[in-house]
Amino acid sequence: MYGEYIKKVAALGGGKAMIITFGCQQNEADSDKLRGMLASMGYIPTECREEADIIVLNTCAVREHAELRVFGILGALKALKRKNPSLVIAVCGCMVQQAHIADDISRKYDQVDIIFGTHSREKFPQMLYEVLSGRKVEKDLSENEKDLGEDIPVVRKNKFSALVTIMYGCNNFCTYCIVPYVRGRERSRKSDNIISEITALVADGCKEIMLLGQNVNSYGKDIEGECNFATLLRRVNAIPGDFLIRFMSSHPKDITNEVIDAMAECEKVERHLHLPVQCGSDRLLKIMNRRYTCDAYEKIIAYAREKMPDLSVTSDIIIGFPGETDEDFEQTVDLLKRVKFDSVYTFIYSRRKGTPAYSMDNQVPQAIKGERMDTLMQVQNEISKEKNKALEGTVQRVLVEGVSKNDDTVMCAHTSGAKTVNFKCDKSLIGQFVKVKITEAKTFSLTGKII
Repeated sequence: MYGEYIKKVAALGGGKAMIITFGCQQNEADSDKLRGMLASMGYIPTECREEADIIVLNTCAVREHAELRVFGILGALKALKRKNPSLVIAVCGCMVQQAHIADDISRKYDQVDIIFGTHSREKFPQMLYEVLSGRKVEKDLSENEKDLGEDIPVVRKNKFSALVTIMYGCNNFCTYCIVPYVRGRERSRKSDNIISEITALVADGCKEIMLLGQNVNSYGKDIEGECNFATLLRRVNAIPGDFLIRFMSSHPKDITNEVIDAMAECEKVERHLHLPVQCGSDRLLKIMNRRYTCDAYEKIIAYAREKMPDLSVTSDIIIGFPGETDEDFEQTVDLLKRVKFDSVYTFIYSRRKGTPAYSMDNQVPQAIKGERMDTLMQVQNEISKEKNKALEGTVQRVLVEGVSKNDDTVMCAHTSGAKTVNFKCDKSLIGQFVKVKITEAKTFSLTGKII
């Protein structure tokens, strides 16, 4: 059925397609599959809305800000649709997997032709064909994904760096998080399929593999006889070739010493661990349904640093979770001072309809959230600068990723510890490994000189 509609749409002549992606790297990986389907149907990519024949918005539901951006773009596309009535507009992903959001879009944005959730990717060609044939609105919010789309073609933005999803969904149901409701329960891909995909990528010149999952430490638990995440890391590491292995995300309650040992022993696995702690208050962690304590978390970090002294550790912090007191917040600040993260991703709590935290009492006022955010970042910025300062004078082997966003004469890369490095070199080296001596440490990045 899937292949049949690929051919039917392709027979209509194709055109130009634009994909706008919001949110996490899992969404980016999903967009790679959308891009692959569109290419198979005869569409070539464009970054210009005015010349697009189809525009796909792949959405995020984790925070309100991303949803507001989607609505803003949909409003702007209304005028574009009036100028070009044949333009097809599709909205997909986590945001529209929520029925009340999908209904709002259907009711308020009549310029939208296709709406499909996170479990309906393989139906995209059929929905597009129906719209192109009869111009009727298509919507699919299936709750269960029938398969993991192993046969869906993938087109990535660059040849040397690849996002490889190893599992979908989440079983954790943290009280603030919408992900399990829009992504479904954990579903692992078969390890042989993952290894085959990565082997082909490396053979084709890929230099960096990012293994993706909402909780990679749970990999394989849902498939009888399948390997665990530590074994998967070792199998990927054994693939012949010169390439890097990164992964995210990990959950503190599930990461094991075996995973840390595998990281330490696998030479291709980068020395970076992103382990979201969310806050430093055991009281709040319990209400968040995180199922670990701060003491248990710190023991994980201590073991990891013992095994890998050069390890870079990053984390996520939520500011203003319902009921967060001054004391809870101070405990979070104290945790930062003790653990000394290389950097943290800080988020002001965003209420998500359908989660337990949405209706909790004692919602923290926005002004207090802002003040706490400023205080936390002042502390963390000093720690980050201190951590980066220790790298001055060191030589780092890095993969040249592309041109800096701020200066087109400067290239950017990331160290093994996932720190951004900016340096000057010829653009012909993009996609190649080089050695860079770190000459200056800043709070959020490093400056280097190619040697």
